Amino acid sequence: MEKSSSSASLGPDGLNIAEHFFKPIQHTSPQSSHNRTIKISVIGTGNVGMAIAQTILTQDLADIIALVDAKHEKLRGEMLDLQHAAAFLPRTQILASVDYAITADSDLCIVTAGARQISGESRLNLLQRNLSMYKDIIPPLAKYSPHSILLIVSNPVDVLTYVAWKLSGFPANRVIGSGTNLDSSRFRFLIADHLDVNAQDVQAYIVGEHGDSSVALWSSISVGGVPVLSFLEKQEIVYEKETLENIHKAVIESAYEVISLKGYTSWAIGYSVANLARTLLRDQRKIHPVSILATGFYGIDEKEVFLSLPAQLGRGGVIGVTTVHLTDEEAQRLRDSAKTISEVQSQLGI
Repeated sequence: MEKSSSSASLGPDGLNIAEHFFKPIQHTSPQSSHNRTIKISVIGTGNVGMAIAQTILTQDLADIIALVDAKHEKLRGEMLDLQHAAAFLPRTQILASVDYAITADSDLCIVTAGARQISGESRLNLLQRNLSMYKDIIPPLAKYSPHSILLIVSNPVDVLTYVAWKLSGFPANRVIGSGTNLDSSRFRFLIADHLDVNAQDVQAYIVGEHGDSSVALWSSISVGGVPVLSFLEKQEIVYEKETLENIHKAVIESAYEVISLKGYTSWAIGYSVANLARTLLRDQRKIHPVSILATGFYGIDEKEVFLSLPAQLGRGGVIGVTTVHLTDEEAQRLRDSAKTISEVQSQLGI
């Protein structure tokens, strides 16, 4: 189908504005998914993995869901529990095995498996144990589904997305971390709550590390299309920077609060990852702040570092990175975040 002239050239003299709005990346697209079965594999059937699988099921995003875990009995129990709800769900085939062969020909592989931090254990030691696990997880996924997209959810997600990229041999556009997609949702909720508006009307991003060095892009926040900070300045409404910093701090601490109250997080990350799966598999080309190969964007010169940037996603994975205007302070904080992640990566020896 031909594109209309209005969509092909929105500017004067045939200028394609989209080419300026996004900084494209080289990417490879998997085979067309039209008129064929969509298969999603979820690796790890803990609280997060099952929240993701359950949300994907209820949103009718896949024809087949394959579950993989090292614990055979729990895995079979989770599979049966979901299968018994078949009468209440869209028709989806649910499979489960400890053998990665069950993931063959997946369109999307979601990895939630990861080692839990032991009390008193260093972050580096935790990373080394996760690296060891990933050496058993990623190569089989790449072998059985060479055209799939890898979506990494395990923490620390930025470094493990880098690890998955290295171990899979996939092009960078098909290895994505869930990154700050959920952080940004929390950010939008807190801003909406502060302004007493609907969170869906708030456009706001957290970028950088999914962690303490994340960066809140205050300069680009808008509500109903109105840029918030410039609106306040034009109306001569005084606001305190401390108020903004407190909202960002609440975003960082919110996961810890949930964990302290119920022991783990699950539902919000389940919805977040299902949201990413929908955008990727249905080629919706929406913009999500997710962990991608960030070298060369926004002045980031750290070699082969993954962190969250507002990226356009579709059936081919990462299509491009949005050229959001950053203040000098925001840009420096983003580069500092990249340096923090790069320093940790350098200690892995891969």
